[in-house]
Amino acid sequence: MKKDFLAALTDRRTFYGISKEAVVSDERIKEIVEEAVKYTPSSFNSQSARVVLLLGDHHDKLWEITKAALKKIVPADQFSATEDKINSFKNGYGTVLFFEDNSVIESLQEQFALYKDNFPIWSQQSSGMLQFVVWTELEVEGFGASLQHYNELIENDIKSEWNIPDNWKLIGQMPFGKPTAQPDEKQFNPLEERVKVFK
Repeated sequence: MKKDFLAALTDRRTFYGISKEAVVSDERIKEIVEEAVKYTPSSFNSQSARVVLLLGDHHDKLWEITKAALKKIVPADQFSATEDKINSFKNGYGTVLFFEDNSVIESLQEQFALYKDNFPIWSQQSSGMLQFVVWTELEVEGFGASLQHYNELIENDIKSEWNIPDNWKLIGQMPFGKPTAQPDEKQFNPLEERVKVFK
């Protein structure tokens, strides 16, 4: 039985302990990503989101690329902790790469000059919604995931390895897999400080 929206929202968490064990088929994962890309809203219906799904050896390759990039900038005596963190992502089943197509954004800026400065902001907002939709749907299917941002370190290597168009801007990386450890209990600031209601 599918969870209702609030249950899915409540259960979605950041999982760092994940494994390569399959939870659903690769075809179902592909469907999740495609449905999310299709139905997540975007300003002016720009549909500027682009996604790359990496499974199997492609997933492993991504985190080896990331590890190599970090090794160039992290001091040798501190690299062990960094390597463990990257390996925890590599231990997962796959990774979703989120991009925004800059050519779409630039086209909208030309067509609607009055809103020129807003389109990059709206693009980021739409990407955030897409990330949330994919993340939550993966959780509904039984995966655990997290959201990472090694963008500037690995973007050029990713584009070269998987022949990604230059106009696609990397926004985030979402490694996912079967949970092997539960996250700590989430702490919440008082809602009275965060929500105002006038009626």
